[in-house]
Amino acid sequence: MLDDFMTVDTLTTFTGLVMTVGLIVQFTKGLVKKSYGDRAVRIYAFIISLILNFVFVGDFSNLQGIIVTIINSILITLASMGGYEVIADPRAEKEKLN
Repeated sequence: MLDDFMTVDTLTTFTGLVMTVGLIVQFTKGLVKKSYGDRAVRIYAFIISLILNFVFVGDFSNLQGIIVTIINSILITLASMGGYEVIADPRAEKEKLN
């Protein structure tokens, strides 16, 4: 039955992790942005993704499992950051770095 908003089973899926990383980062990025600037939010999102992925899904049994977990964390970070930008400000223009 889908009467629960978030369960541990939901956190073991790609969609659940993307949603959770997006929510955590959006509610706490003000603290990071104020202290370290706008670019640090992406690294912060990756760290949150890495922590959640290792806690709920990660495989510590061998090097291959650790590498796959890190790659999955990168994908989760990209999806959560991209999803936010599409929903919140789809016409935003990014400035180019010199």
